This record gives sequence, C-alpha cells and structure tokens, in this order.
Amino acid sequence: MSDLIHYRLDDGLALIGLDRAPVNALDQSMRAAISEACERAACDPRVQAIVLHGERGLFSAGADIREFGTDASFAEPDLPSTLVRLAEIHKPVVAAIGRLALGGGLELALACGYRIGEPGTRLGLAEINLGLLPGAGGTQRLPRLIGVESALNMILSGEQVDAQTARILGILDRIAPSAEQLLEEAKAYAYELIGCCAPARPAEAWPEPAEGLPDDFLARYRAEHEPRWKSRLAPRLVLSAMEAACLLPLEEGLAQEMALFKRAEASRQSKALRHVFFAEREAARIPGVGADIRLRSIAKVAIIGAGTMGGGIAMSFANAGIPVALLEREGEALERGLTQIHKNYEISLKRGKLTAEQVQQRMELLFGTLDYADLADADLVIEAVFEKMEIKQQVFRTLDKLCKPGAILASNTSSLDVDAIAAVVSRPQDVIGLHFFSPANVMRLLEVVRGRATAPDVLATTMAIARRIGKLPVISGVCFGFIGNRMLEPYAREAHRLVLEGATPAQVDAVLTGLDLNMGVFSMLDLVGIDVNFLIRSSNRAASAHDASYCRLGDELYAMGRYGQKSGRGFYLYQGRNSQEDDEVMALAERLAGELDVTRRAIGEQEIHDRCLFMLINEGIQLLDEGIALRASDIDLVWINGYGFPAHLGGPMHYAEHLGLDKILSGIQHYRHALGEYGETWFRPAPLLERLVAAGRKRIERLPAHSAGAKLKLLERVR
Repeated sequence: MSDLIHYRLDDGLALIGLDRAPVNALDQSMRAAISEACERAACDPRVQAIVLHGERGLFSAGADIREFGTDASFAEPDLPSTLVRLAEIHKPVVAAIGRLALGGGLELALACGYRIGEPGTRLGLAEINLGLLPGAGGTQRLPRLIGVESALNMILSGEQVDAQTARILGILDRIAPSAEQLLEEAKAYAYELIGCCAPARPAEAWPEPAEGLPDDFLARYRAEHEPRWKSRLAPRLVLSAMEAACLLPLEEGLAQEMALFKRAEASRQSKALRHVFFAEREAARIPGVGADIRLRSIAKVAIIGAGTMGGGIAMSFANAGIPVALLEREGEALERGLTQIHKNYEISLKRGKLTAEQVQQRMELLFGTLDYADLADADLVIEAVFEKMEIKQQVFRTLDKLCKPGAILASNTSSLDVDAIAAVVSRPQDVIGLHFFSPANVMRLLEVVRGRATAPDVLATTMAIARRIGKLPVISGVCFGFIGNRMLEPYAREAHRLVLEGATPAQVDAVLTGLDLNMGVFSMLDLVGIDVNFLIRSSNRAASAHDASYCRLGDELYAMGRYGQKSGRGFYLYQGRNSQEDDEVMALAERLAGELDVTRRAIGEQEIHDRCLFMLINEGIQLLDEGIALRASDIDLVWINGYGFPAHLGGPMHYAEHLGLDKILSGIQHYRHALGEYGETWFRPAPLLERLVAAGRKRIERLPAHSAGAKLKLLERVR
C-alpha cells in the first residue's frame, strides 16, 4: 500500500486515510493510491463499508494545479475514471469531510454514497477561478444531489459553503459534533448503514435536476448573466455542462463534461488564470529573507488621518480583530471619520454581510484620539495624510520622537519617495511604504514599498500582517508611483494624447473595456478624481517638461474644476454614476490641438490598443529591469487587483507574452517613427525588451545586458 494512504480494517470497516501533506492534493500518485485502496476494500469480503477521510483532519483541497495543461492531468488513473469506479463500489462509502473539500476534493466526496462533515467544514467547486469547470463529475453529480439551480449558483460563483449550508442544500447528510469526533461519527454512521442494509448509493434526490424550473430556465439564466461574463469562456462551458446534466443520462453527461473540461483546460484564459494563481503564491516569497525570520509582534495599530483612506485602512485592521487607534488633528474631522466607518459597517449589516454583534465588536476595536501620545504603544503606525512630502515628513518626525523602539512606521503614499520620508527619522530601518488602494477596506491589493534602509524583519512582518488582514501584498522598490502608478503614467499619457489627435474619450475607453478591463482610462480617472491624478503628475512634472501636450487635456479640466464623478463633470458628464459623452470636452481637445500644433485625424481601434497597452507593458518591463518589481508576475498582480486588468488575460506582462514580445517591440518602434517628434520623445523601447527579443526569449524575465549582446555578436560572426 502506498505511503500516501493509511489503510486499516476496523470491525467490518475499511478506513482509508488520505495522507499527502499539506492538503491531500489529488495528483496522479494520490489518485493511484486511492484507487488501489478502494479496490482492495471492494474485493475484501471482510469489509462491509468504507470510510474515506483525511488522516490529518483535512479531507482534500482538490487537484494538483501544477498538473493542469500537462500530460499528467489525465495520466492514469485520471480523476474522472477513478471516481466513476468509486461510485460503482457495491458497498456503502462514507466520506468523512474534515475542514475542506474543494474542487476535486468535493467531487471525490460526491462520488461517495454518503457524506458527513465537521462543524467547521467548508465545501466548494472553485474551478471557475482557474478558467475551468469541474471535470470529475461536479457538474453532473451535484445537480442530481441539490438541484440544477443551487448547483449552478455554487459552481459559477466558485464560493465555499459552510457545513450548515451544505447540510441544508443536501450535500452533507450529517454534521459531527466536533472535528475531534468526526471519524468516530463517520464510523457510527457506516455501522448504521450496514445495520439497515442501506444501498451503496441512495436514490438521487433530484433524478431530474431541473425539476420544478421553467423549461427555458437555462436560456433565461444565460441571457441574464452573460453580460457580466464579458468574454470569459468558462461560465459558458459550465452552463453547457449543466444543460447536459438536465438532458442526458449520467454516463453521457460525464462524457460531455470531460469534453468541455478539456476545452477549458486548453484555453488561453485558463492558462492565464493558472498563471495568476501561482503568481499570488510566488509574491509571498521574499528573496534573501528566509521563512524562519523572526517577525515583529503586531498587537496594536495606529492610523494617522481619519479621512476616506485612513478610515478604510482602520476598518481593514478592525475586521481582522486588531485594535486600532485613529488619530486626527481636529475633533470634528475625527468624529466625521468614525461616523463614516460606522455607516460603512451599517451598510454591511443591511446587506447581511455582518451581524449587529460583529458591527459592535469592530467599532469597539476603534479608538479615536487627537493626541499623538496615545500612539506611543502602537506596534505599527500608518500615516495616511495629504499626499505632500513636507506634511508626511513632519508626521514622521513626530512619530520618531513618540513611538516605542521597534515600532514599524509606514507611509500610505501612492507616489512619493519613501527613502526621503525615512531620511527625516533616526530609525530608517523601521520605515516602509504601505500603499493601500481605495476603498482600502475593499480593495485587495497592497503595494509594500521597501526602502533602501528597510530592515528584512520589517518587510517580512508587513507582508505577514497584510495577509492577516486579507490583502494581497506585492513588494515594490522605491521610485515615482511604485509599480502601479508608474505604469499608469504612460498608459494615461497615451490616452490623453490620442484624444488630442482625434479620438474621443468614449472611443478610447471602449477599446479598453472591449478587452475586458473593468473600466477605460478616462472613466477610471473620473472615478479616482482628476484633481488627484493632477497632484500625482505634479510631483513628477519635471519628467514631462519637454512635451507641452503632456496630459494637457487633464490639466485644463483640473483648472476648470471638473474633477470627475465627485463634481459631476470630468472627461464625461455624470448623473449619479451614469456617464455620457460631453461635447465640451471634445471642443476643448480640438482647441488645444490647434494651440499645440497637433494634427487631428481618424484614430483606429488597433492604434488605441497598441499605443496605450504597449507603453503600459514597456514601462512594466523597465520596472523589472530596474529591480523595482521583483517578478513580472508581481506586476500582473498589481494591475489585476489594483487597476482592473482582466485576470483571464493574466495581467499586462502575461498578455504581452501572449501577443509576442517581438510584436510589442516592433509596434513601439513603428510609433516612434510614425509620430514624429512626439514618438521620438516617448516611444523608447525598454532595453530589457530589446534584449529579450534579441535573445529570442518568449517570457518576460530579467536578462543581463551581456546575454543578448553575446548572442548578437555570435550571429554577426555566423554571418
């Protein structure tokens, strides 16, 4: 018997314990071990029933994602055929589900005749998040167990359900009193089944999965939800699989599910989403900092500034059960900030996301103060004041005097020099940048900005606390705008310039949303605030002094007080959040073009795509070359989670690899010559991009300057 399985006989029961740390992933070796154990139990006349469980508590978190897209994915025994055979065993099989049964792990449980969970068990089919659909019976067995509507909602959401919900739905037959009693309760359940001569599988709860639903239910469901799916393939394939569950016998439905799964697995979208999955795990790795580093204790946090950003940051910590002191200069501002936090929680209460008790608990963790002395015992202090260097430096001088030794001092700056902030304190090793994205209590991304003097344990501690409060931390070096906003600059610059040259804001945005970005650049600027973007640009104005057209349209709108949604007028006109085109903006663009001697013409969609996205990508490659970003995949995470780049395209760097680095380079070179002086000014390929193309590389990665040069010299010698 494999060492991945613990097999033992216990008075007529075969106890099969899965033991592949850490999550019992169902790779080929585990599938083979499960198959062998189940066949052994099926053939043994001493075995009257089988209990399948996690040897260390956890049942199974599903397939080994590293196998997807490789030959190993369907290496024998593959999971679908393994589960078909399991379901055919003529003895009752009880799945004792500890902690988690996700993806293939839940499909394994569904192939068993009976299921019992512990109170903390969570179950789900999250394949949709990888651009896949359940491929081992999930789309066929689940609707026969809980009905097509419930199954469809569960599979398309990818969300986990708790034990009580699973019991109500009919996924679980029973819930054990505690995790510690799960196996004993599962054995008792198996003995009951033996005692009453229960069948190996009970009759299906929903032999007709769509029973009780209108005949056109699936068609109406598609019509209602398809606009939200945009160009995503997986939801459409899930719907097709569910249709098969409604129309075909189980065996034929399983075959149809397998064909649909293989189509999804081979798709570019699934490949991109799997890239994102591994990128998130890689982002947690800090080169040069071992996992054994001693972290600083974070028991109390202080936030300076109770505005929108400071309040959102405070909520993020309170949501994780961490006490927070919130400091403001004036009582009125503090009261306003605390009131807004309470209103935000009340909204969650009304939506059923929080209970009244939870709201009270979180508000009790917040302590408002006007006195810096109340921050003296804080372990982490985050400054969230106005984005101006002098103001932030003054705050840090005060913190340097008052905060206890070892306290981490963080700045929530979106673009300013963290090293310049650290320079005004006597302990620069304790200073770090924590760039939260607005609204901070909602947005998942957190750029962790490592200063020149930032201590390794400070970096590791902030990465850990970020994950503790539910954020996705990505490390950035110090430069203007860090990763996200620095890349936003050329992206927005080209959008501005295209409107001067003859495009409309709506036309530019339509190209970008047509690619499935959450919003176009002008809609995004209106949402964030044209005034905010102006102030960020102003801190880097010297870089654009040689181009009089640089974001000139945005500057003019700022001067006119058109700040975007907040003022009802920006690049668009607004009624609430509904936008419409504004002829006044186009007239302004035409006037500015005349003053700047910019030739206006018809602009095509491909040019909009290439100029905006190629310059975005080019800047990302430059960031990687400079070492500001540790990995190309880190850049992808920033733009997916902070700027709405579609995850099913894998982020801008992964998208560039799909397009072809040679195509990116030739496009940049084309516009450098085609756009005259403007092109010569801005369309300069990142040296790393040139080296990668010269070396024939397909992936974006650091490449020493000598690598490409050596290859070019070799080619010259061959010629």
